[in-house]
Amino acid sequence: MENNTNTTTTTTSTPSSSTVSRTVLLLMRVLTFVSLLIALILIVLTKDDDAEIKFKDIHAYRYMISTIVIGFAYNSLQMALSIFSLVSGNRVLNGDGGYKFDFYGDKIISYFLLSGSAAGFGATEDLHRFFKAAEEPLNSFFGKANASASLLLFGFIATAIASIFTSFALPKKAK
Repeated sequence: MENNTNTTTTTTSTPSSSTVSRTVLLLMRVLTFVSLLIALILIVLTKDDDAEIKFKDIHAYRYMISTIVIGFAYNSLQMALSIFSLVSGNRVLNGDGGYKFDFYGDKIISYFLLSGSAAGFGATEDLHRFFKAAEEPLNSFFGKANASASLLLFGFIATAIASIFTSFALPKKAK
């Protein structure tokens, strides 16, 4: 005896892997944007009125600000392109050039952000050790600088992860 029961299966619509990749890529860009914005605000507000020291007096902190600003500008552009791509389903920069721009741009900017973070951490450690006998207010100054360098490091990590996702599209389009 055969059992001929009709069973109806429902299929759920799952997003394609490219949609998931674009969503994760946009999320990484938003995380980078937020971390760089907060890092910029922190480092610009880093000053010590008692000791008359400001972030712009230390070259490593000025370098850190330049990496934040350049990374912020690049990330803002990429975030706008990612939003357009996710909403419309089309890329602004079609062809191999667009994918290479994303991949190499993310690589260059991520390492640039890392160098800014390292400069900030290094300067803070050296200066804090040098001024250890100094007054207590400098601890707040160095704490803010370290927090900014930490957020810059987080921006590097988010951009490096974005670079991984942009590399997924590269082999498919570079053939």
